[in-house]
Amino acid sequence: MKRIFSDHAYGPAPVSDNYWAETVPDTALERAPAMGEIRADVAVIGAGFTGLSAALHLAQAGADVVVIDAQHPGWGASGRNGGFCCLGGAKADDAMLRRTFGEDARADWRRTEADAIALVADLLERHDISADTHSKGETLLAHSPAAMRAIETEAQTITRDYGVDPTVHDAGDLDRLGMSGPFHGGITLPIGFALNPRKYLAGLLAAAETAGARIHGRSPVTNISADGDFQALTLLKGRILARRLVIATNGYSSEDVPGWMAGRYMPAQSNVLVTRPLTEAEKQAAGWTSAQMAFDSRFLLHYFRLMPDNRFLFGRRGGLMSSPRADAGAIRTTRQHFETMFPAWADVESPHNWSGMVCLSGGLVPYCGPIPGLPNAYAGFAYHGNGVAMGSFTGALLADLALGRTPGRRYPAIMRAPAKRFPLGRFRRAIMPAMYAMAGIRDRLS
Repeated sequence: MKRIFSDHAYGPAPVSDNYWAETVPDTALERAPAMGEIRADVAVIGAGFTGLSAALHLAQAGADVVVIDAQHPGWGASGRNGGFCCLGGAKADDAMLRRTFGEDARADWRRTEADAIALVADLLERHDISADTHSKGETLLAHSPAAMRAIETEAQTITRDYGVDPTVHDAGDLDRLGMSGPFHGGITLPIGFALNPRKYLAGLLAAAETAGARIHGRSPVTNISADGDFQALTLLKGRILARRLVIATNGYSSEDVPGWMAGRYMPAQSNVLVTRPLTEAEKQAAGWTSAQMAFDSRFLLHYFRLMPDNRFLFGRRGGLMSSPRADAGAIRTTRQHFETMFPAWADVESPHNWSGMVCLSGGLVPYCGPIPGLPNAYAGFAYHGNGVAMGSFTGALLADLALGRTPGRRYPAIMRAPAKRFPLGRFRRAIMPAMYAMAGIRDRLS
């Protein structure tokens, strides 16, 4: 496999202090490697939210499906993210979406975001998955007066787009709601919820296997080729012959599995810390007692929430390098941001610190559709840090596509648009420092 980060990024170090592994250990997710020759109707590469959702929906439809992952299921972003099942999936704003795709497509995309959350809620209920869900929707917090003015202006579009009435908060409201901090107000949308992503993933894994999917770990794919009417997947200790193929590797993709992926995805790091359980006095001291999942209005955003066990999760975007030294720096920076936002917790330990890859696309929108030049093969990727809901939804769409049928749920034009290449090919990460620098300037000026 040809990946654009160093080997360190794909090894155990960045995720060694992942809090979620204390709730669902790696051993519970390990699956035997694929051995010998395996035949299937559909092969799925990647056993995260997208791949497992695809496998579940395929198996429920009667397909013989096999899933393989280079590590254990959920080893990538799905098993280490912040656990926000919320609106999102694209980084393009309304103006860009309208300009590129038109108003009807923009509106359809916004409704799809809500549909994705509803799908996860249905999967949790239908398969009796206990995932420590909490939070009544999501709260966006303004990091500046200008950002608050923008929130107030945009609030009127939320009812039109999502069919719900948001609640706008001034700074005083936030104090009363138990969401104190360096914020100038905010807005709550009653859509979405927080969860333990590993418990959700473990539930999807169990549901897919119960439905008949065969799932293997430690089975990296080294080559994809045609063998008559089959896609032939070369593994370390065997191969898979499948009539149809689904690629669900997102930010942990490879430039050559398949070659079409080269240049069409951009991994970007996100860093997370989790504190020890907070006492009631500590929560009161900071003024944060709410169970709401929240994020701020910066382009390089912070996301945070008080979890049911009173630990506080705090994450940020912005990591550009991956090495032992870079990881240590990212941990320090994340901690500095945490203490700046919540100074009352400067002495509260954060024993869990880790990082993982979110995935961007050249068009700043997700892709879900066929892989040109590779018959009967489909891919879904680039959720821009919102893969809990949109990754799960994309998996369901990919299942329909792999079965050769029109998707039975909303399939917006924005997700069907051809995936663009980034400039500079394998060296495309070189454009990220400038992009992040511009984003940082915008955050400071807005």
